Amino acid sequence: MTANSVEIRGLDLAFGAVEVLKDLTLEIPEGEFLVLLGASGCGKSTLLNCIAGLLDITGGQIFIKDRNVTWAEPSQRGIGMVFQSYALYPQMTVKGNLSFGLKNARIPKAEIEERVARAAGILQIEPLLDRKPAALSGGQRQRVAIGRALVRDVDVFLFDEPLSNLDAKLRADLRVEIKRLHQKLRNTMIYVTHDQIEAMTLADRIAIMRSGAIQQLGSPDEIYNRPRTKYVAEFIGSPAMNFLDGTVTERGFIAADTTIPLDGYGWADGVRQGPAWLGIRPEHVVSGELAAGKSFRQEITVELFEPMGADTLVWTTLAGQPFHFNLDGQHKVATGDRMTIGFDAARGSLFGKDTELRL
Repeated sequence: MTANSVEIRGLDLAFGAVEVLKDLTLEIPEGEFLVLLGASGCGKSTLLNCIAGLLDITGGQIFIKDRNVTWAEPSQRGIGMVFQSYALYPQMTVKGNLSFGLKNARIPKAEIEERVARAAGILQIEPLLDRKPAALSGGQRQRVAIGRALVRDVDVFLFDEPLSNLDAKLRADLRVEIKRLHQKLRNTMIYVTHDQIEAMTLADRIAIMRSGAIQQLGSPDEIYNRPRTKYVAEFIGSPAMNFLDGTVTERGFIAADTTIPLDGYGWADGVRQGPAWLGIRPEHVVSGELAAGKSFRQEITVELFEPMGADTLVWTTLAGQPFHFNLDGQHKVATGDRMTIGFDAARGSLFGKDTELRL
């Protein structure tokens, strides 16, 4: 059984009468890469700051490596933190930034040299050691900021949206570097982001947060294929999931005059009839000859299309409701085209209208 690296028990945080985190419990095993994902204001950065000791919690307990650190100072928690802003000292060289905290901690000079050299090698910033931050690109500065946490030789790394200030190309490059870093070090990493692509590509598990609570905790595959709530289903996936408004009956899912068979659907807690949403991901819809093998097929009219290179996103109407799906980018399409599309509801997600929970 894997030991927990970080454990949060019944954590509460309030600012006056405003509850920000509510009875939050979370166990993070040793060596796991956990991503806290959610929209702005959901509490993800606040939770990270509580773990780091930058905020005093209202209730509950926090354990790091089986040690109760609920009221410990940040420097006593054995964590390294990388912030959204690089927060580098502009008058110091890269080497000076990497070694500054170690010098304050009175680490022997030889050990400082060794730690700085090791971190610089891992992050491939050896040629930059004598430069100052003003002479570095955004990506290089963020590598240095990661290096400053790395030299502390800690067991738990905390990342607070470290890539959000970078352009798309740099974000993609550094995302790969962070994943390689985790594979190399196998330290516990807790990573905050609002970017679902970062979450899906980096995480061993994702905790999707909303209003100070965790909506779902699971692997990227579980979150994508079996979202627990409608909110999770809406948040994960690009393009976004389609939602058809209708009713589950013994004949299937009925929306307006359209009946969609539910053969093979994996019910979460037994078959339940009543008002519901049926969620279908655009990438699970096929067209033309491929539609013949699907349990649901219908002819549609192309109302709008968006070429995106590898894919083309097509907008239409299904059961009187907006509906979109993906075509191969090489597929020629024009507004007004008629085509047959198909999908299996077994790959979809049903959510009850009363609770918005998965059916």
